[in-house]
Amino acid sequence: MENWQKHTGNSEDLVLSNRIRIARNIKGRPFPHKMNPEQARTLVKDIEAAFFTNAHINSSYHSIHLWECDELENERYIEKHLISTGLLQNKEGSAFIVGDDETVSLMINEEDHIRLQCINAGFSLRESYEMANKLDDLIEESLDYAFDERIGYITACPTNLGTGLRASAMIHLPALTMNNGMNGILKALTQMGMTIRGLYGEGSKASGNLYQVSNQITLGVSEEDIISNLEAVVNQIVNEENNTRELLYGKYKHELEDKIFRALGILKNAVMLTSGECLDLLSNVRMGVEMGIIKDIDKSLLNNLLIVTQPASLQVNYNTRLTEKERDINRARLVKEALK
Repeated sequence: MENWQKHTGNSEDLVLSNRIRIARNIKGRPFPHKMNPEQARTLVKDIEAAFFTNAHINSSYHSIHLWECDELENERYIEKHLISTGLLQNKEGSAFIVGDDETVSLMINEEDHIRLQCINAGFSLRESYEMANKLDDLIEESLDYAFDERIGYITACPTNLGTGLRASAMIHLPALTMNNGMNGILKALTQMGMTIRGLYGEGSKASGNLYQVSNQITLGVSEEDIISNLEAVVNQIVNEENNTRELLYGKYKHELEDKIFRALGILKNAVMLTSGECLDLLSNVRMGVEMGIIKDIDKSLLNNLLIVTQPASLQVNYNTRLTEKERDINRARLVKEALK
């Protein structure tokens, strides 16, 4: 398992990261939205006790209680993809257990009692699933899951019944976006029981031309089927993106190169950058790196800039609350320093 933000990989790889997410509930306990903060915090302790059971786990993971953190810290956890907005909405009784390398995050009392997610660099979905399965088994040694022989694992939302498994991949698709190809992709994915979302998952926009593709159906299909289907779909989307890039570069070589190098020039020289503008410019530079047009920028640097330029992360980095204008100034300063 490797942290995707630090991953260099091959310059042409379009899949930044993959994620396996497992939803589970504890037998005999009310769903999180039916618990008061005292009940929720008791469950947090019970799940922590089931998880922290050996020396390796104890030394490699730690638990964070959202009710003990300030607002900026909690927002930064969302920006780093460690927690969801749903977990933050329940912050008086929610927590998460995170690995030191931040590839594993176990959310407690989001929509379900447990949302275990393994986020790995690149497209190594099976490695992520293997880790998630191992940790899932560890917890089940001490706690009984809510399970039905006919419909599988019981979840708060019917769309997660069955395996409770969501597999996803975050892909960079600027050419398909520029060429208005995303509507066709969305339509095809929907027909196949898949969905496509933005950078921060459900309800978010595709900022920086980054999309998360995942399965929608968890009932009546096996874990192997979910993973195999996603692998096939993502490989097909990547092929379409690469074909579209070749088409655009063949027809509009100078325009595309200008777009890429102009973006790099702005990032290296801007005095102010909004969050959205920064993501779009970073996307153009990333496309240049992926296509071999820009050769002296490491993708791990671009991955890191995706996170550290976000509003909460920026303010935590500067250890102060910033106005929108101050954020834009400091964002530009941070990017300029990183790219010089």
